Amino acid sequence: MEYIRVNDIADPLFAGLHRLMSEIFPPEEVLAFDLWKEPLLDPGIRVFVAVHEGEVVGATEYRYYAGDDIAMTDFTIIGRPGLGIGPFLASRREANLKRLAAEAGGTLKGMFAEIYDPYRSQDHEFGGVKPMDPFVRREVLAHLGYRRLDFDYVHPSWQGDGEAVGGLDLCFLPYEEASSLPGPFVAKFLRTYYSVLEPKPAQWLDMVETLERQESVKLLPL
Repeated sequence: MEYIRVNDIADPLFAGLHRLMSEIFPPEEVLAFDLWKEPLLDPGIRVFVAVHEGEVVGATEYRYYAGDDIAMTDFTIIGRPGLGIGPFLASRREANLKRLAAEAGGTLKGMFAEIYDPYRSQDHEFGGVKPMDPFVRREVLAHLGYRRLDFDYVHPSWQGDGEAVGGLDLCFLPYEEASSLPGPFVAKFLRTYYSVLEPKPAQWLDMVETLERQESVKLLPL
């Protein structure tokens, strides 16, 4: 299996990636094909695909924020069972992020991720691919060390309609011992991460403003 970076919508691998995203994720989580042109050119956004026998069978997108020594996993897609795609993507991503941190003169402190809470909503079938089942994914991520931040989380819809999307937890994988994160630190991350997406839902703005006033946010088990 190959781990290949994609940075152009004209790359045939991107067509395979976008098709996979559209099959796996609900529409409000998928950016339109043409709107990927600029994000893929952004050196801070890293999109890699897992290619098996010429076919895109998995993918991951992530970012590294050198100023804070943290990362964000935008998504991880497992398109087929039985190929070890999940461990393959996770290990390659972690190695790449640690190398980026070292090159920037830092040390990776942790990684954010949005994780579906199937106990609140069981509407997501994720294309019928069992490894993408939210119950399975949540348990796997818990074993990896991810913990959920203790607040009610929403994010702006990627369809750009100003709607708030719920049913997820904002989680964090600490590489250093931590039982909480500073509220302003979490708010800063969210404002940075969603800076390009407008309009912002009022519910999201209220959530971020509350975090800015909060001394700390607990990290709880998934």
